[in-house]
Amino acid sequence: MNAQKLSVPAGAHCDPATGLCTPSPLPAPVPIAIGTPAQLADAEIIYVGDPMCSWCWGISPALNRLEKAAAANGIPYRIVVGGLRPGGGDPWDAEMKKFIGHHWDQVTERSGQPFGRALFERDTFNYDTEPACRAVVTARTMNPAVESRFFELVQYRFYVLNEDPNHTDFYRPICEELALDFTAFSTLFTSQKMVDATEQDFRLNRSWGVTGYPTVVIRKGDQLTALARGFATFESMWGAVEALVDTERGENRGKNKEVR
Repeated sequence: MNAQKLSVPAGAHCDPATGLCTPSPLPAPVPIAIGTPAQLADAEIIYVGDPMCSWCWGISPALNRLEKAAAANGIPYRIVVGGLRPGGGDPWDAEMKKFIGHHWDQVTERSGQPFGRALFERDTFNYDTEPACRAVVTARTMNPAVESRFFELVQYRFYVLNEDPNHTDFYRPICEELALDFTAFSTLFTSQKMVDATEQDFRLNRSWGVTGYPTVVIRKGDQLTALARGFATFESMWGAVEALVDTERGENRGKNKEVR
C-alpha cells in the first residue's frame, strides 16, 4: 500500500461485505510533524483502528493472536488510532440506533463477538470517537506495554457494557486493571498534549492512504504492505506476513548468489 492523499466520503459508514468502516473527514490540517524515529526500525506490524469502530471489535481476537505471533517472531507491533467519527454530532434518534444495531448484528454474525443493547435505551448519546482514541494514546504515553489491552478493554466496556467513553470516569476501572494511576491518567487525558498527539495519529494514517478501519499493515523501510483492509482472520493476516518473509528470503538468497 503506497502512501497517498486520502479522499473520503462526507460521513462515516461501514461495509458489511468487507468489514471496513470508512471515517468521517477531518477539518483542514494544521502543520504537524508525522512519523517518529521508531518508524525507521527494520520492520513492524501496525494496526490502524478505532476503539468505537464495530468491525475493529470484530477483528479483536484475531489481532490478539497476531500480536502474540509477531512478538514470538521478533516483529514489533503497534497501534495507530484511526479517528472514525471525531467530534460525532450525528442525531441520536431511532434511525441512528437502528443503523448502528444492524451493523452490530452483522459483526456478531461474522465474528461471534458480543454486543450489549443498553446503549439504545439512552435518550442522548454523542458517537464521538475522539475521546476513546485519545484515551488509548494516553495509555500508550504512560505505558506502551498496556496499549493493546487498554484498547480492547475500552471496546469491551463500550460494546458489551454500553458505557460512555466520552466521560473520563469510564476509564477508571481500566486504569485500575492495568495498574495505571487514574489521577495521572485523567490529567494527561484532558491535556492539549494528548489532543494534539491523537490528531497526529489521525492525520498519519490518512497520509498513508488508509481509507477505513480496521486496517493492518506491515512496514518494511518506507514501504507499507496491507495485511488486512476490513475484517480478516488471524490465518489470513499471518499468512500474508509469512509470504512477505519468504519473498524477502528469496531475494536475499538471490543477492548472495550474485555476490559469489
